[in-house]
Amino acid sequence: MRIAVAVSGGVDSLCALLLLRRAGHQVLALHALLAEPWGDAPAPLEGLAAACRSLGVKLHVVDLRGRFSREVIAPFAAAYAEGRTPNPCALCNRHIKFGALLDAALELGAETLATGHYARLVPHSRRGAPGPLLAMAAHTPKDQSYFLSLVPQERLTRVIFPLAELTKAGCAALVAEAGLAVPVPVESHDICFAPGGVNAYRDFLERKWAELGLTPAGPGPVLLSEEKAAETPGSPKTPDEARALRRIGTHAGLWRYTEGQRRGLCIAHDEALHVLRKDTAENALVVGPRSRLGMRGCVAGGVNLLAEPGFWPGRPLVRCRYGGGVVPAEVRLEEGSNGKKLHVRFNETCFPTAPGQVLTLYDEDGAVLAGALAEEVLP
Repeated sequence: MRIAVAVSGGVDSLCALLLLRRAGHQVLALHALLAEPWGDAPAPLEGLAAACRSLGVKLHVVDLRGRFSREVIAPFAAAYAEGRTPNPCALCNRHIKFGALLDAALELGAETLATGHYARLVPHSRRGAPGPLLAMAAHTPKDQSYFLSLVPQERLTRVIFPLAELTKAGCAALVAEAGLAVPVPVESHDICFAPGGVNAYRDFLERKWAELGLTPAGPGPVLLSEEKAAETPGSPKTPDEARALRRIGTHAGLWRYTEGQRRGLCIAHDEALHVLRKDTAENALVVGPRSRLGMRGCVAGGVNLLAEPGFWPGRPLVRCRYGGGVVPAEVRLEEGSNGKKLHVRFNETCFPTAPGQVLTLYDEDGAVLAGALAEEVLP
């Protein structure tokens, strides 16, 4: 089989390349140029070329900077300007890695594209999917199926995940034993096009907004959610009826905060406060103690169906944040004027997601049923 392997310069993609080369496949390496260098970000091309030469693999470089800017960076900047918390990695996987880069692989004569993601593809028969189903990796601490759940099913039929059964440590050991130098040896948890943490991407956003002509809302009120005395006998029926909002400060712009956040609020109070929600209509940041932090449900749009709803279990497992657990929920798929929507209800209060974050549905065996983007959090 002729396989293109997407190589970024990290240990995972090099391990995928090594494994497929050793398995006797005809492989080529494919490196995507995605963004202009930022700060001290390492340049992996020279090291990648050396690694590919040692394996007898040809390296192809594909310039996708224009598409990456239009389809990942610009939506990322626009979402933050609107007060949402976007997930650029999920958009990159959908539009770039398994979109434009897969197209480039096919144009070079490859039959399929392999990547260094920790995920599996499993038989589809029990879920009515037209091809193999995306599923959690065998080593779940590194599972990346959450970030892949927006990739369309037809794209996944052209994909291989060689690291499906491996651990991160196992991959690093294989690469080291092969004598391959890793061009980008340190795994980054920052946004790739603005490495350096929160402060760096805030600087990046301000530059990008100026370029795109966007003006996010400025400072506004910080409102403390607190108990309200009942005006009539009996308990209030809804959380909103039970709580009053009192102004206790001024925020620096809603885009600087996200739901659930505790650190960096700079609000003096007698107990730790968290961001409960962002009221974009009133440009208000609603905060409160952890005891009031949570959601009982959410609505998500931009639904990517990977298995037919008629084959879903009665209570799918839902992941609302990367690193968060999966929680059983009642899920209803509705078709409206703005496309398909997932309406999710949990049996108990969960740590809140944020509008713009990915919501992924799984079955009991870890197969991905659908992915979507959270639009509304329901307290």
